[in-house]
Amino acid sequence: MHGDAITLWKGNDFMTTGVVIRPAQPADIEAMVELVSLLFTVEEDFSVDRDKQRCGLEMFLKYPTGRCLIVAEQQEKVIGMCSAQILISTAEGGWKALIEDVVVGEAFRGLGIGKKLLGAMEDWAEIQGVRRMDLLADRNNATGLEFYNHMQWRKTNLIALQKHGKGNLHRMEE
Repeated sequence: MHGDAITLWKGNDFMTTGVVIRPAQPADIEAMVELVSLLFTVEEDFSVDRDKQRCGLEMFLKYPTGRCLIVAEQQEKVIGMCSAQILISTAEGGWKALIEDVVVGEAFRGLGIGKKLLGAMEDWAEIQGVRRMDLLADRNNATGLEFYNHMQWRKTNLIALQKHGKGNLHRMEE
């Protein structure tokens, strides 16, 4: 059910004025690290650590089952990205997708690229049989929250809590 995002892609690339939304590939890692760094300058809970962000993105590609990492590309340049992971929801009695890292380069905002990224991710989630999608956003990112509201994402009464583990980053590989 949760195979590689590339093989589960419906075979359709989404186009917006020369922008292609497609599954991320290893050659996209450095551009995605820059995009995540841009995002983390807005999000107060995270700090830019390119090595950690690179490691996380590489793990997405190395362990694709139940995960999707897509990019927006224009003229062979990555200008946006979005990620999702499948989790089990006891509330839904089935699968849910956690969507993160929705970011478009500053020069390309307002052109519908974020909308296409989220639309492609929603299509992927539908193929996976997802019953609900959750999206985390920084409460102080007014521009992002306005965008998500426009895209019909709704605030919930839930809050996100975090606690860092003591384990090895690569423990799950063993």
